[in-house]
Amino acid sequence: MITKKAKYALKALSVLARSYMVKPVLTLTEIASEDNLPKKFLETILHDLRRAGILSSTQGKNGGYFLNNPPNEIVIARLIRLIDGPIAPTLCVSLHFYGKCDDCGSEESCKIRPLMMKVRDANLSVYENMTLADIL
Repeated sequence: MITKKAKYALKALSVLARSYMVKPVLTLTEIASEDNLPKKFLETILHDLRRAGILSSTQGKNGGYFLNNPPNEIVIARLIRLIDGPIAPTLCVSLHFYGKCDDCGSEESCKIRPLMMKVRDANLSVYENMTLADIL
């Protein structure tokens, strides 16, 4: 399950993606009002996305936020990992955030690890093959 923060990030990026060709720079207020997103929380999310290089921003009269790449180049898996961290349901099967499970004697003998790997792979097959343009 993705967090509310990831859901709001996807919604905000969708707003920017829809206006990418027509009006590439949108203010925080414009983005928030498009999908009824809470401005204060959204501001934190946009800051994180800007720091990660997904967005840029400009100040001044015509300032706002804009995508650094076209929507068809922004992969959903990267966004989910950026906001929520691991996509895998357990750290022992994570590709980017691997961690040894404290409650397992050995990964080779773990009975649920194969299931968790299948869950991870199923999620990844969707997230890694979809871009921001696909969810519009």
